[in-house]
Amino acid sequence: MATLLTAAGMNLLSCHACDLVCKVRAGGTEACCPRCHAHLYSRKPDSIVRTWALLLAGYVLYVPANILPVTDTRSLFDSQIDTIFSGVVYLWTTGSWFLAVVVFMASIMVPLAKLLGLTVLAISVQRRSAWRPLWRSRVYRFIDFIGRWSMLDIYVITLLVGLVQIQTLAAIKAGPGVLAFGALVVVTLFATQSFDPRLIWDAAGNADAAKTDARKADG
Repeated sequence: MATLLTAAGMNLLSCHACDLVCKVRAGGTEACCPRCHAHLYSRKPDSIVRTWALLLAGYVLYVPANILPVTDTRSLFDSQIDTIFSGVVYLWTTGSWFLAVVVFMASIMVPLAKLLGLTVLAISVQRRSAWRPLWRSRVYRFIDFIGRWSMLDIYVITLLVGLVQIQTLAAIKAGPGVLAFGALVVVTLFATQSFDPRLIWDAAGNADAAKTDARKADG
């Protein structure tokens, strides 16, 4: 069986600051980019530890982000305090079905999907699992892609504030849930960036190498 060539196996490292591919000394632990002098590393330092810390913070923030009110609407005749879910229900019952679905997906399902997806990836890497590395890599790319849509609820609130403030007899203010939700989005973004997807393939490569050695021993 042919040996697969990897950049790490050829002592090549890509600079994370300027993307220059650098040749490093075999077995060396310290190296700097010759162009921008940034520190070079083959894998993100302490990737799993930082990812777990951010994931735990994300799970903690997910609860107040969905329980605390995000909008406080007051007028001369009425006042209404809404959480994200109650806002979705209000949009649905008033006929704004498409907007209700968009807010529900972007503000409730997307953050939860990111947390659960990254949790599965972190557990699989920590256990050195070689199970379906291509599928797990696609899951990571999907999580990274949908991360930009997590702030949609904040945009909707900002738009509502601007529209309501035009009226002289009504006012809308952002509630404490907005702070928790904003912090949740930032934490999940950092967790996604902290996770190193190359660790998925490291485990798969080690498993393939072990199988190859076993075949040679049997032969």
